[in-house]
Amino acid sequence: MIRAATLALLLAAPATAAEPSLPSAFDAGWHGQKVCELLFDNAQMRAARCTFPPGVGHERHFHAPHWGYIVQGATMRITTATGTTDRVLKAGESWWSDGIDWHEGVNIGTETGVYIIVEPKTAR
Repeated sequence: MIRAATLALLLAAPATAAEPSLPSAFDAGWHGQKVCELLFDNAQMRAARCTFPPGVGHERHFHAPHWGYIVQGATMRITTATGTTDRVLKAGESWWSDGIDWHEGVNIGTETGVYIIVEPKTAR
């Protein structure tokens, strides 16, 4: 089960209308480099593994509704419309999000963070 602090980080505000110029979480990178690897894609869903070594982040992006799982934890600095916060994310936690208009983050810790993101395509 996900802790309240992690939930607040990952869910931020529900998506209502993402900025049209923003990439999805699957397409956003870090300084021109991909951070998410597509693992599966069919008519019903897609899944990706996103990896954040220390000092690497995820540039501003939006999320469609999705489920996520933390494979390897990390300390992330997350910025949303409501401000910036540091969060320690633990391996084994998971979450559901109805979508996020935008957020961005960077791994400020010493451990590499790895997440799995699964988007049902019917929820778009």
